Amino acid sequence: MASLHSLLSFAALATTFSVVFLCSFSLIEASNGGFSVDLIHRDSPNSPFYDPSETPSQRIVKALRRSINRVNHFKPTSSLSTNAAQADIISNRGEYLLKYSVGTPPVQILGIADTGSDLIWLQCKPCNDCYKQTAPLFDPTRSRTYKEVSCSSSQCQSLKGTSCSGSDDSSCSYSVSYGDHSFSNGDLAVDTLTLGSTTSRPVPLPKTIIGCGHNNGGTFNANGSGIVGLGGGAVSLVSQLDSSIDGKFSYCLIPLTSQGDTTSKLNFGSNAVVSGSGAVSTPIVPKDIDTFYYLTLEAISVGRNRIELTKPSQSGDSAEGNIIIDSGTTLTILPSDLYPDFESAVKAEIDLAPTEDPSGVLSLCYESSSDDFSGPSITAHFTGADVNLSSSTTFIRVDEQVVCLAFVAASDEPGSISIFGNLAQANVLVGYDVVKRTVSFKPTDCTKL
Repeated sequence: MASLHSLLSFAALATTFSVVFLCSFSLIEASNGGFSVDLIHRDSPNSPFYDPSETPSQRIVKALRRSINRVNHFKPTSSLSTNAAQADIISNRGEYLLKYSVGTPPVQILGIADTGSDLIWLQCKPCNDCYKQTAPLFDPTRSRTYKEVSCSSSQCQSLKGTSCSGSDDSSCSYSVSYGDHSFSNGDLAVDTLTLGSTTSRPVPLPKTIIGCGHNNGGTFNANGSGIVGLGGGAVSLVSQLDSSIDGKFSYCLIPLTSQGDTTSKLNFGSNAVVSGSGAVSTPIVPKDIDTFYYLTLEAISVGRNRIELTKPSQSGDSAEGNIIIDSGTTLTILPSDLYPDFESAVKAEIDLAPTEDPSGVLSLCYESSSDDFSGPSITAHFTGADVNLSSSTTFIRVDEQVVCLAFVAASDEPGSISIFGNLAQANVLVGYDVVKRTVSFKPTDCTKL
């Protein structure tokens, strides 16, 4: 796996547009009537990034290469009311993108929706040293509701990565960096952030904390503008919505092989409740880094063969919190001591000779030109929650003749992390409750929501 992990890189893609909304819901109106917003996969025909010249397997391979080593992203670096909200997400580079608007009048942004980070930031004028962006930069001087956060404010003093120079009345500067050495530096500010809806009546969120980036760089794409953090930290979108969504958000991801006119959904508040027949829940394990959603993977089953995780995680002396759940990683990256037995169990269930992955990314592949290739049933056993994985996403087609197991082993290097990725989460309604500190799962046909 050394060559695999040498590929590690984090990349992002987003797009900005200017738009003025003629009407909007308040959060209270949204609460009473509810609203929905589409989640569009990057590789669906509805996406602006769709390339009709690519075959389905080519799209799969690109998704694997884009996200396999998002592991680097997880290495440590430095009274409104609503009960229903949803927002647009477009999958890109193994991640999903969120449509929102910022400012008054609102300027529409397409930023990375990232459960692995917190701050909402975008590129702003004046841009002293920014990565190339094809769309116009956000100009805070044109927003009537934009206001820089002062050094004396509680927001500035309570956040990590902020700094000040001069008096208490001077503006608060922020600095964030990611595991692949991408970064953003700029001014911490508040402005109106607006979520769209399928009813075309957007929901404004006044005085949202954002980062207005004036010095940004790394592996970002020219079509992009920043990140929308959905992590557990204080300035994430989820945390800022706080009691207005009762600490709840959820999503239901359509499999990569089912992309079409149907779209996925990201839900907030009462729309995000995961309950009823088949719903199971597992605790979110608190760690020093409050951004990430740590779960405890106890075992994984292949058919009736249950493989226990017997060793402590690499990141500590306890197996608790040994895996992160992340919507932005395509593959599932299992603890290194669990993966070999898991792969052996899968091999034992398939009466075919393994072959090489032509893309060089995955380790267990089979020759099969048939669309009805079916691998064994696989169940992830989290504490208190057995999650049956969709057979259509545990194996993926990497070319016309080869299908591969969509799991890899975590590195043995210090600081490596295991991740429950979005292929494994496909056709599962996944709900987060940051108040009760749980993640819930419910088998669901996401194409029918």
